[in-house]
Amino acid sequence: MVISIVEPNTCIRGCCTSSSIPLHLPPSSYSLLSPIARGAESVVYEGTLNGDKVAIKKPVLALSQHINDFHKQLQLLCKLDHPGIATLIAAHAKPPNYMFFFKLYESSNLGHKLHVEEWVPTVNDALMITTQLAKALQYLHNLGILHRDVKPANILLDINLCPRLTDFGLAEYKSDIKGVSLENWKSSGKPTGGFHKKNMVGTLIYMAPEILRKELHTEKSDVYSFGISINELLTGVVPYTDLRAEAQAHTVLEMNYTEQQLTAAVVSDGLRPVLASEELGIPSRLISMIQKCWDANPKSRPSFDDIVKELDFIMEQQKVKKVEDMHIRPYNLHVDHPVDKTYQESINWSTQGELLVRNASSATDPCFRTWESYDEPLAYRPILSWGSYATCGRREAMEDTHFILPHLCNEKDVYAFGIFDGHRGAAAAEFSSKAVPAILQTLSFTDSPANTLVEAFVRTDTAFRKELDSYRKSNRCIQKDMHPGCTAIAAIVSGNKLFVANSGDCRAILCCAGNPTALSKDHVASCLQERERVIRHGGQVHWQVDTWRVGLPALQVTRSIGDDDLKPAVTAEPEITEHTLCAEDEFLVMASDGLWDVMSSLDVISIITDTVKEAGMCSKRLATEAVERGSKDNITVIVVFLRPVSTAERIY
Repeated sequence: MVISIVEPNTCIRGCCTSSSIPLHLPPSSYSLLSPIARGAESVVYEGTLNGDKVAIKKPVLALSQHINDFHKQLQLLCKLDHPGIATLIAAHAKPPNYMFFFKLYESSNLGHKLHVEEWVPTVNDALMITTQLAKALQYLHNLGILHRDVKPANILLDINLCPRLTDFGLAEYKSDIKGVSLENWKSSGKPTGGFHKKNMVGTLIYMAPEILRKELHTEKSDVYSFGISINELLTGVVPYTDLRAEAQAHTVLEMNYTEQQLTAAVVSDGLRPVLASEELGIPSRLISMIQKCWDANPKSRPSFDDIVKELDFIMEQQKVKKVEDMHIRPYNLHVDHPVDKTYQESINWSTQGELLVRNASSATDPCFRTWESYDEPLAYRPILSWGSYATCGRREAMEDTHFILPHLCNEKDVYAFGIFDGHRGAAAAEFSSKAVPAILQTLSFTDSPANTLVEAFVRTDTAFRKELDSYRKSNRCIQKDMHPGCTAIAAIVSGNKLFVANSGDCRAILCCAGNPTALSKDHVASCLQERERVIRHGGQVHWQVDTWRVGLPALQVTRSIGDDDLKPAVTAEPEITEHTLCAEDEFLVMASDGLWDVMSSLDVISIITDTVKEAGMCSKRLATEAVERGSKDNITVIVVFLRPVSTAERIY
């Protein structure tokens, strides 16, 4: 493929240049066809360039930092030239379209090949892929570059099964990483259900123990990831599972480990994936090399110079011994265990939440009394406007849900809002986002707003756990030990009264005369009061990796909907905060912990104060700013203005 280069061949900033790769293309020279792969930070399309098929990677550029990252990656890719690295053909480095153009490889990526196509390599195939990948990483390390995300999904295969390392979005020069201090790794927010979220990069099941300990990435961290990946190639098994099917997002959360458990097991207990066996015809020296690559001590791991020498020796021995090339495992392992299609049927938890309440409300007396008795005569009444924004952030799957319920039961001065942050899967959050608002409408005005909120949380928890138990016992559920849960925060505004119910680590704050007022507190095991409550109710609390955690699932929150394996210690019963609104109350902010991980209450108020006063726009700015500050969790934000504001107004 010959593509003419137009001088000056630089990006729009002038920081990227190449003598052989064109960096800006006329729109008529390329076209995007169908998406091949989607991620949190980019979409890869099949496309054409001057009539030839190519892979076009289009980054998601929501923030200025994303554009900086594009230029940084382009500078690096322009310097790479190795047969084991995906070939950059061209780039478009001028607005409005920033894109990378790569050679299109016929056999997709190694992860897809192993777990979707269920491909089984021969011994020689495996040795060839292992050796060429090792040489590509040796080349990078000799240039002083660390890849930092070595895994089968980032290894493309051509028609001859030759590997091509790709995705340099996290790659860094080692000299640049040296400039990062341990202070940079400290969380700027509260502890959460995750671990070290702010600066850790890579994919959990391939991360070296030192990265999980918040130490800095080195060449030996890439060696560790290489060892895990090669073992996966040989066994065909997703690390830390018994699956030969494609790993879903949050793999360890869906299997036997939570993120926290797996981290502790890898770091403290030396847990590693099930090792390949010589019985499969795999050379013993290759198995020994894998064990050295994933040694707990980085200094004990070989360099890629040593690995390449060892692999060359192993391949030569195979030739000398004239070992017959054979597949390293049977092709149809799965045939002995046919799976009924009904066994794989999924359940729509949102629909189940709606059905639950619809059935319950049909038997409810529709004659309600109002909550007006909770409003003082002639008291101040707020005028509400609201908006929300939810983003997957840097996660691969969305487990947050929320609801906004204006004019509850057609009462003009009654409003309800809620956010649910799922963990161990999205099921509890999806169920709750439909069940809680529906229960609120069913129970409205039968009791105080505070008691109504408590009842909604408790009823939802009971109903979800009952439905989940039924689902697990049916033939629809593949994973019989699934125990999803969610943290929850909900608010009711009735006249001049504000009630907030919280279970877990979502948060709500009120801005009054420019100052934040906390309307919730985090229910986490690091809180002594919560820890003692869990123990009183028969739960176990232990120190693990970085903080206190609850039970075998190592849950960090101590209150939630769902998590039936931790009941009653992890209760769904919320704590209630009541506040009488006045003219100085400006706005309410509710958000999942993805926001609070990286922002303080003062940060939130400052950003809203400096944003056009449209609630949806403020919500979006808070969420996108949290992503830019390094939050790696899902983020959901609801902003409610409590007095009239002009959309043209920038500051109060």
